[in-house]
Amino acid sequence: MHASTTPAQPGPAARSQAENLRILTFQPEYAADFKRLNAEWIEKDFVLEDHDLEMLDHPEAYVLQRGGQILLAEHQGRIVGACALLRMGADTLELAKMAVSPAAQGLGIGQRLAQAALDAARSMGARRVYLESNTGLTAAIGLYHKLGFRQIEPDRPSPYERVNIHMELLLDESPAAASTSLNS
Repeated sequence: MHASTTPAQPGPAARSQAENLRILTFQPEYAADFKRLNAEWIEKDFVLEDHDLEMLDHPEAYVLQRGGQILLAEHQGRIVGACALLRMGADTLELAKMAVSPAAQGLGIGQRLAQAALDAARSMGARRVYLESNTGLTAAIGLYHKLGFRQIEPDRPSPYERVNIHMELLLDESPAAASTSLNS
């Protein structure tokens, strides 16, 4: 029997690679990477919808100018991950367009990117982070549960056909609360 090339838990080499990760804030030169990474995962199992294209083609207008933020993960000189925080209200942000390149999956990049997004959400005054996903994305759903998200009934219909699960995380007053729970 051959050893698996994709370990369930990253080994020491994978962990050291993830330590070389940099989390960046959006700059216009990253727009193509933001679109590429998201189109890659969406088109693998779903269809790019008009609402996707609106955000991916105009990230500054759709996210940044509406009070949101976009974070990117750089590993070995390449942008390999991205996510957006969309302003939904004074104290609520939506975690959206979370993507990690298939070549960089299994290195803990998604967890680091999501944690950076939650830290950013706290600094933006959010008390609640909401997300929409699909239960077929088992790795993503597992990560969201690990971060403390719980499934909720939607308070509004999703504009996306693929969405079949809505989740939220109520942020603790302590910015370190989520970070320390991930290290155990």
